[in-house]
Amino acid sequence: MQKKLTITIDEVVYEGLYKFVGRRRISQFIEALVRPHVLNRDLEAAYKEMAQDRQREVEALEWSEALIGDVSDEPR
Repeated sequence: MQKKLTITIDEVVYEGLYKFVGRRRISQFIEALVRPHVLNRDLEAAYKEMAQDRQREVEALEWSEALIGDVSDEPR
């Protein structure tokens, strides 16, 4: 879920963001910059640990490959 946030920045900074990032992309740009500083860094370590579990990765691949059969190009 997303939340709306109103911030105040210098006009020159805003103009630079607008020129550099583009219209309707400023929020995503700022979020990408801020995210690593505010989210739990242990989450990244946990994902790396999960990826090193070879058995789990094999099972996950088998599961995802099995889903391909559920997709059909035929109209219903």
